[in-house]
Amino acid sequence: MINEVYEKARKFIYRNARPLDLALWKYHFEGGGKKDVIDVLAFYQNADGGFGHGIEPDFLNPNSTPIATWRAIGILNEIDASADEKIVKDILRYLDSGKDFQDGKWFNTVKTNNDYPHAVWWECDSEIGIPNDNPTISLAGFAIKHADKNSALYKKAEKIAVNAAKTLTVSTELEMHTARLYIELYEYCSTIEGFDLFDLGLFKSALYSAIKNIVCTDSSKWFTEYVCKPSFYYDGYKLVFDILGMDLCRKEGELMLNNRLPDGSFPVTWLWHNDFKEYYVAENWWKSNILINNLLYLRDLKFI
Repeated sequence: MINEVYEKARKFIYRNARPLDLALWKYHFEGGGKKDVIDVLAFYQNADGGFGHGIEPDFLNPNSTPIATWRAIGILNEIDASADEKIVKDILRYLDSGKDFQDGKWFNTVKTNNDYPHAVWWECDSEIGIPNDNPTISLAGFAIKHADKNSALYKKAEKIAVNAAKTLTVSTELEMHTARLYIELYEYCSTIEGFDLFDLGLFKSALYSAIKNIVCTDSSKWFTEYVCKPSFYYDGYKLVFDILGMDLCRKEGELMLNNRLPDGSFPVTWLWHNDFKEYYVAENWWKSNILINNLLYLRDLKFI
């Protein structure tokens, strides 16, 4: 069973994945190097340091956006890239530039999204962009961890993080995607020696309560509807195992194995809800991304 799961997944990746996802597959499962991932990732980076070009498969805007940059940062975190990498320093330059930032937050959607194929939720109704906690809270954590403490970017990120922590400890009702950003903020801050911007213990307790309230426990919906499964919050820190308990996480792992498609991939449970045919290309890109994440989840649960 173990070999069958892995071999089918490997064939799907080699036949369908983008070079970026293939590099990530090799890194996680075949001893590939960080440099190989970074070299491919750099092709999605623009001269201003931000990212675009469909790195987030649900919108194909080539211009730099905060969401696409957040996605790139997630990949760098995934491979534990060094803060000394040029690609990281260029991201900090983009975040420090003031571009795509307004009213104390980075934009969630930008106007130029509308000019390229995209899912309906990436449509922008503003003439410039729409500030939002997503991805602001996570980007602030990245800046707190990596920016110079004397820089304007650090001061901006510090204010965002303190306000986010205050908001969470007052109310633990979060939207599922925004909750993931709070997890990422916690992860950044918990790795900083002597961190004292806010009480990490209180923040962690509130975060755990929020995640428990969000995750769907009706397993019949996990692979047929777009709901929040335990694995939605899985990453290298494995906080989700601690938050939700191993029984629920292992239950999803068992169902994962039973809900694979014949080609070894997993179903994509969302549509773009418009007429862009590029969705069917993006769907295949997502399958590679989901497949890698699911196999990492299964591996950490010791199912494979």
